[in-house]
Amino acid sequence: MAGITISSAVRANLTALQSTSEMMSRVQEKLSTGKKVNSALDNPNSFFTAKGLENRSSDLGTLLDDMGQTTQTLKAADKGITAISDLVDAAKAKANQAAQSSSQVQRTKYAKEFNELLTQIEDIAKDSGYKGKNLLGGTGNDLKVTFNENGSSNLDITAVDYTDTTLSEGLNLANLATGTSGTATITLTNGTASAALTGGSLLTADSEFAAGDVLTLTDTNGTEVGKFEITSTTTVNDLEKFLDDTAGVSAARSGSTMTVTSEFKLTMASSSSASGSFADRTTNNSAESGFAKDSDIEASLKKLQTAQETLRAQASTFGTNLSIVQNRQDFTKAMINTLQEGAGKLTLADTNQEGANLLALQTQQSLASTALSLASQADQNVLRLF
Repeated sequence: MAGITISSAVRANLTALQSTSEMMSRVQEKLSTGKKVNSALDNPNSFFTAKGLENRSSDLGTLLDDMGQTTQTLKAADKGITAISDLVDAAKAKANQAAQSSSQVQRTKYAKEFNELLTQIEDIAKDSGYKGKNLLGGTGNDLKVTFNENGSSNLDITAVDYTDTTLSEGLNLANLATGTSGTATITLTNGTASAALTGGSLLTADSEFAAGDVLTLTDTNGTEVGKFEITSTTTVNDLEKFLDDTAGVSAARSGSTMTVTSEFKLTMASSSSASGSFADRTTNNSAESGFAKDSDIEASLKKLQTAQETLRAQASTFGTNLSIVQNRQDFTKAMINTLQEGAGKLTLADTNQEGANLLALQTQQSLASTALSLASQADQNVLRLF
């Protein structure tokens, strides 16, 4: 304060004490923060260099989070492909079951189950997304993952579309026709009188039928599905019952007309070649089951095999993408550690050394206080004169 006179000895010791206190404050700050450089005032070069390293580390940390989310998106797609692959195997099993069955009714049933499997494939593809991105969902779902802070290093991951199995660039698997019913008619009259036969009438009363004839039913593959031998006692009812008992076939009479309905294309042929014998008839099915013909089943199996190969190839592609992203994750983590370590070497304090410094300063402060006290006592000697 102005107007106060302090002897040179006291002032020297006071200055030393103030300097020691200031140094103690800096050392205590280093110990409390753990850093020897806390601001640009401490060491501009080290401070700004470390700040740049820390900023890059922070930027890479944000990118590391994005890589982690990309990894999860790829894993979700891989889970979807695995499930779809299992359903394709199930569809192949249905096709093989159809090939092993000669029953058109069973084949129609397998075709319906095949279609249901394709629907489930599409549903799984639609459900394989993660955080709004679905790599099995086609357009709008491509991913771009960035690996460095300036965006010069990145990976583009292209989505595929399995949400529609019919797409040629996807699985190329179309739903099978489940078939439509077809009909054929047999006119049953009594000779040239054109009188309708009744259920109990002998079948041989119609000139188309003769005792000893054998009526054979075959499907679209030429597979025999039923055989009926006509005798002198065979009635119209017997023929109707035979047709009704054949799987996938039914018969109904109205007047002189017997309508035969089949779930598949049915051919009725007689073994007799005599004049006026039964003329071959084929039901007029407009569409057959997708598994009706052996050749159709073989074609489906080939498409399923191709679809399975497509899935395996895509799984391999996603697997490669996943390996790249995981590798870059590990590299980025290591780089972040390197940057943080480098920044630390520029700014972190040696707590052992700073602790020793503080202890020395405390001792120095104690000595300075003692010296100040001694200097003050020297100034007080003048009081003894009074």
